Amino acid sequence: MPISTFDVKRERSVLVTLVLGLGIFLVPFDITVVVVALPGIARNLGFSVDGAVWVIDAYSLAFTGALLASGALADRFGRRRSMLAGNAVFLAASIACGLATNGPMLLAARAGQGVGAAFLVTGALALVAGTFPDREQRARAFGIVGVVSGVAMALGPTLGGLLASWFGWRFIFYANIPFCIALALAGPRLVAETSEPNGRPLDPLGVALLTIALGLAVDALLRRDGSLALRLSCLAGSAAVALLFVLQQWRSRHPVFDPRVFATSAMVAVGALLTAIQFGYWALLVYLPLFLSAGLFMSMEVAGMALLAATLPMLLIPLIGGRFVTRWGWRRFFVVAFGIIVAGDGLLVFAALAADPAKRLAVTMAGMLTIGVGAALANPQMSGVALALAPPAQAGMTSAMTLIVRQAGFSISIAALGASLGTTDVAAFALPFSLAALATLLIMTAALVLLPAKSSYAA
Repeated sequence: MPISTFDVKRERSVLVTLVLGLGIFLVPFDITVVVVALPGIARNLGFSVDGAVWVIDAYSLAFTGALLASGALADRFGRRRSMLAGNAVFLAASIACGLATNGPMLLAARAGQGVGAAFLVTGALALVAGTFPDREQRARAFGIVGVVSGVAMALGPTLGGLLASWFGWRFIFYANIPFCIALALAGPRLVAETSEPNGRPLDPLGVALLTIALGLAVDALLRRDGSLALRLSCLAGSAAVALLFVLQQWRSRHPVFDPRVFATSAMVAVGALLTAIQFGYWALLVYLPLFLSAGLFMSMEVAGMALLAATLPMLLIPLIGGRFVTRWGWRRFFVVAFGIIVAGDGLLVFAALAADPAKRLAVTMAGMLTIGVGAALANPQMSGVALALAPPAQAGMTSAMTLIVRQAGFSISIAALGASLGTTDVAAFALPFSLAALATLLIMTAALVLLPAKSSYAA
């Protein structure tokens, strides 16, 4: 039976989507896959708790700063070229991570991964939007990409634990090699180049200001060997540079981070919710492997499997979240979703203080499952809320800014929880878990006061 032109086009569109999805897969995968291996990395390279946190934050800070530049450069020089260049940098940096023999080498390579990942994901997302001009095809492509990202987030810790346990932590970075090679070979053959030479200009000053502001804040929180005056000075410097960044972007004719998007109380609420989930779930996820190792004596392999309780809901729950938003409205929906996250954080506090090992295990698993369900409800809906509240003409800017706010909040929340964890004694984890619950509760309460009760797409 002959194959129709329609079938050929549909098959090609699926292949293109999968190739672009592969590029996007690598970004969340390389954050979550490292989480379980952190105890092993810390032991092998002599990292303290703060040093282990920098393994995550070096990547996140570089990723956040490079996001500001990657969009403009992708528009000017080509989205496919940007994606493939980011892929090449990410590949080289992944190999360098695996070869690192000391802490500074690993942190430098992780920063390189972050830069490569920013160009990789920016180019891939822009190509998805440009490759499928038809609205339904584009929605279907983004849906597939969303599933791919969910798989990366859900299975990353488990795969990381298995790789690190069987072959050593270096292989969690070497595992990127076949994916990067596949993307380098398939991308030029299947994905057409698109560009916009008259797009946004590059803003190196904005990139520098945002990176310095975040870097000073993270360094202040994690610099235990510095005096209180020095740490407070770094925090004050971070706030001052952040203010300069906002003013510079406000006055720019072509901002890469337009503060006007967050000029309304409703959008301030969205930014707060994006930050709250970083404290209550994503940053906490970084410390759970350390807790499972210290408090429950789990190997990396077992810890990776146990973390499925917190990550697997990301694949299953989002399918029903949209129905609740339509039925309840935004405010009630996020009260429930974030209330579940806070309850899960509270269970983890109780687990850290429990003396009986069996009770600690049971409460830990319940706490991880609870935060996983709450985050799986809230996380997919926040981008939709941001786009619904922003003016239609600023939809592209809003999407870019929500990604930057997520990453900036992730960097700060990881550092804040790390600053509260003095040792890896099991009871010491009660403090960062409590901080996660309190920060999530306070930020959520402030946000929900500002958020409209009804969703704009409610029935």
